[in-house]
Order: sequence, then structure tokens, then C-alpha cells
Amino acid sequence: MGRRHKRRTLTPLELEIMKVLWETSPATVQTVQEKLPGAALAYTTVQTMLNVLYRKGKVRRELRGRAFEYTPAVTRENAVGAAIRDIIDTLFGGSAEGLVMNLVENRDLDPEKLAGLSKLIEGHRSTETRKEAKHGIH
Repeated sequence: MGRRHKRRTLTPLELEIMKVLWETSPATVQTVQEKLPGAALAYTTVQTMLNVLYRKGKVRRELRGRAFEYTPAVTRENAVGAAIRDIIDTLFGGSAEGLVMNLVENRDLDPEKLAGLSKLIEGHRSTETRKEAKHGIH
């Protein structure tokens, strides 16, 4: 039987909870429950999800009085990066270039956005060239 792929990304519900924590931290279960958008979730459901996130190392918690206060243990940027890496691995066979090409070919990017993307790529190339020159790589 094959090894299960370790999930780095957050489930949709975990992501919604993390968004609340990134905006309102530290937060109790009740605070998170009140600030979640959409359908109201039971207190126990939010508590269970926060415990799952705690066990996964995505949040920290500290007992304050009778309630835990939760804070994010991962930044929004790290969560986004993990999600993108999973997309690249799953859908593009590990090819970041495949993802970028798909975005360029299948999204209606206006000339301004394409110019911005080109500028970003050129900036990255310049940085890589400087790194290589510094380390004597040709």
C-alpha cells in the first residue's frame, strides 16, 4: 500500500479559522466562533478544529483563566506557500514553471499585469545572477 501524502495545506474550515486568528489574535474558542463568516458552527466544532490545528502545530494555545487563548503558529505567507507547493506537486508534477505558464495562458492577464510579472521575473533573475557571481557559480 502506498504512503499517504502528508498534507501541508489547511482544509477549508481550518483556513477560515486561521483567517480569524491572523486577524484577531489571541482569541478564545468563543471569539473564533463569533467571527467565523457564513453558517454558524457549534462551539464544540470550533473547539475541536482548534485542537486539531494545535496538534498539527498550526496554532499555539495558552490557558488564561478557564479558557485557552489561541494564536497562529504559522504565518499567512507560510500557509499560502504550503498550499502553492501542494498545487505545484499535485497538478504540475513539481513544475513551478507549469503553474506559471498555466496562469499566463489561462487567465486573462491584462498587459499591465503581464508587464508587472515580467518585471518580477527580471528582478528575480538579477538577484540570482548576483548570488551566482558572489559564490563563483557559472
